[in-house]
Amino acid sequence: MPSEKNKKIAKNTLMLYFRMLLIMAVSLYTVRVVLRTLGVVDYGIYNVVGGIVIMFSFLSSTMTTATQRFFAFELGRNDFIQLKRTFSLSVISYAVISIIILLLAETFGLWFLNTKLVIPIERIGAANWIYQLSIFSFIVTILTVPYDAAIIAHENMNIYAYVSIVEALMRLIIVFVLLFFSFDKLKLYACLTFATTCVITFIYRTICKRKYEECHFKFYWNKELFKTIIGFSGWNLFGTIAWIMNNQGINILLNMFFGPAINAARAIAYQVNTAVNQFVTNYSTAFRPQITKYYAANEQIQMMNLIFQSSKFSFFLLLVLSMPVLLETNFILTLWLKSVPEYVVLFSRLVIISALVNSLSNPLITAALATGKIKQYQLVVGSVLLLNLPISYLLLKIGFPPQSTMYMAIIFMILLLGINLWMLKKMIKLSIYDYSKKVLLIVIVVCLAAYILPLFLMYLQKESFIRFLIVGSTGLITSLVTIYFLGLSVSEQLFFRQIIRNIITKKII
Repeated sequence: MPSEKNKKIAKNTLMLYFRMLLIMAVSLYTVRVVLRTLGVVDYGIYNVVGGIVIMFSFLSSTMTTATQRFFAFELGRNDFIQLKRTFSLSVISYAVISIIILLLAETFGLWFLNTKLVIPIERIGAANWIYQLSIFSFIVTILTVPYDAAIIAHENMNIYAYVSIVEALMRLIIVFVLLFFSFDKLKLYACLTFATTCVITFIYRTICKRKYEECHFKFYWNKELFKTIIGFSGWNLFGTIAWIMNNQGINILLNMFFGPAINAARAIAYQVNTAVNQFVTNYSTAFRPQITKYYAANEQIQMMNLIFQSSKFSFFLLLVLSMPVLLETNFILTLWLKSVPEYVVLFSRLVIISALVNSLSNPLITAALATGKIKQYQLVVGSVLLLNLPISYLLLKIGFPPQSTMYMAIIFMILLLGINLWMLKKMIKLSIYDYSKKVLLIVIVVCLAAYILPLFLMYLQKESFIRFLIVGSTGLITSLVTIYFLGLSVSEQLFFRQIIRNIITKKII
């Protein structure tokens, strides 16, 4: 019989899967309409300007990771008094961070926007409008992060599913408002997106205050706890900067070399990746607190088993969802967007391949952060990842095409997987041999076996809706069959049979 903790992970994954399906359906529809309504240039401007603000998010991302880690750690130790103190101190920290981000955004960020980005002169005013609203939206989100961290630490993922219904409805309303109002659509889109962010964050804060006792702020100061949180966040800051530079830094480089149209193509590719990768992200959200709790309770064997299983299952989930997209990218994008901008097909495929490799690393990163001793880890990982930006710049400078940045991203994802394994061998005594045997070898065999028949059928036919149905359904069947028989152990097969039984009899929910 599956353990209660594994059942909880499965239940949370199902709730987040419902959330993912809803958001994915709305996102795919809204991106198509927004792209058509705004046009390629304005859509690219919106994404690259928003990208500047995201670069400032390294501060909040660091504190978010720290907050989630400390909340889950105290829950693992059943220390609710310390949990309340940690929450209150994190709220104070986020208020300080908001002030710092506002100062940085209104100085360096504003200068960079108006002097370095390639934006048509007639749209500079609209770009600044978007920028200011993006800053305000981001600050609202920052102040809500401790409440989001509490939901994740308590593993109440059903809250996300319910709130997502409201969010999806609001995003649909945005689309219809864009179609029926003649006001500058780029500015209107930014205003409505900001309003949606405010409403959703208000809902999360209200729910947390009513549901969790620790989510009632009471001024608290403890120098040692503050130093512990900031020390963890400080070293995590370096790694977070590297990840942001790897993503948004490349986006800005592409804008400087090729203009906003290439940003639109990259943004669409990442929308495709988000739609496909969302289920894996949801699964990661479900297992992440449990890894930290296992570490806090000193349950080494259970933690190691969960790291191996979550690495493998993350890859399998993405494999199943990405296969039809990778094989029939052009057909799907044409069906979705009607007119597909240049580079979108290639970008979409490369981004998904990078995500497949990265899915193996996510549980390893969670395990490293769970230890709290991340100084050397972040120095090594962050330093390697930061190399991607200057290397990509040099490639573009000497005349390489924009997709060269995507190829470099894949190479670095593979390199970082190896580094993560090497670092965790020292940090938690993870066996690289066991990981290679129980995870890497299995996912490679499953991936190769699953693609043989769909690829054969694809090359036998010309692109059409019939081919899409045949290749897609065949890929789904072959991937599920190979995962079950080649990818799962006997105990894992038993577990999933039990999960299916529970779903049918409604015992899991």
